[in-house]
Amino acid sequence: MRQEGSFVTDIKEIRRRAREHLEKGAVTKNYGLDLTTAVNVLNEAVATELVCMLRYKYHATMAVGIASESVKSEFSQHATDELQHMEWLAERINQLGGKPNLDPAGLLSRSSAEYIEGDTLIDMIRENLIAERIAIESYREMIRFFSDKDPTTRILLERILEKEEEHANDMHDLLRAHSK
Repeated sequence: MRQEGSFVTDIKEIRRRAREHLEKGAVTKNYGLDLTTAVNVLNEAVATELVCMLRYKYHATMAVGIASESVKSEFSQHATDELQHMEWLAERINQLGGKPNLDPAGLLSRSSAEYIEGDTLIDMIRENLIAERIAIESYREMIRFFSDKDPTTRILLERILEKEEEHANDMHDLLRAHSK
């Protein structure tokens, strides 16, 4: 038994458990959540990121107008960010022993965001702002769910949330600039 301050751990027991269930990879006995539920929550986030990436890609292609080039560039960068988020989430699902659901069938039903194209540049910006606001609320809920029971996933979600808040701010700025 090792003791540092008030932290006491049975290192022999930890070593013994580390040798058991090697097939579980990074998931150890003290993982604090139901794995099926954790993977399902993360797969909903994967679907949301895919829908958002597709919507941003569409908008980056279809935006027109005198001021559209800078907006198209912003849409394109956000699409790249959303794809990165999806990849991070898929990798975390894999680390938890789950399978990321990248099947396009049912994608919209698994996503918290909608895929709305919009007819004008303002419509596109507005739809992206709405989707970012949905993502922000969803990620905050997920962060509370994972909290201290899975700090690795919580930290990942906090990193994604930070970027989604930045995206929402960008869309808000664009909406104000182009609504005049």
